[in-house]
Amino acid sequence: MRHRKGNAKLGLPTDQRLALIRNGARSLLIHKQVQTTDRRAHEISKYVEKMITVAKANTVFSRREVLKFVSDKEVLKILFSPEMLEKYSSIKGGYTRIIKSGIRRGDAASVSVLELI
Repeated sequence: MRHRKGNAKLGLPTDQRLALIRNGARSLLIHKQVQTTDRRAHEISKYVEKMITVAKANTVFSRREVLKFVSDKEVLKILFSPEMLEKYSSIKGGYTRIIKSGIRRGDAASVSVLELI
């Protein structure tokens, strides 16, 4: 069943929400770790998992599919690097990990660390 499989709205209009997820995914792939709220971490994780799965094919088509989502050549080089492809080639999923790290002081939002495994 496909019930409740949509994206979280995150309290943002569509264009801002997509920009937030794209920038979060870019930061995660460059820095290997990002600290953000739980819900944002979950949404970013979904997109990064899909990008890594597509990148594992290592074809021209897969490069173009990844470029549709993040239009950054630096991220493309990271995703299609031999180290990354070798690391995730034998794994079928679960490329990211979300670790709860407490509550943010200003607004009491629950904060998590999102990292690549």
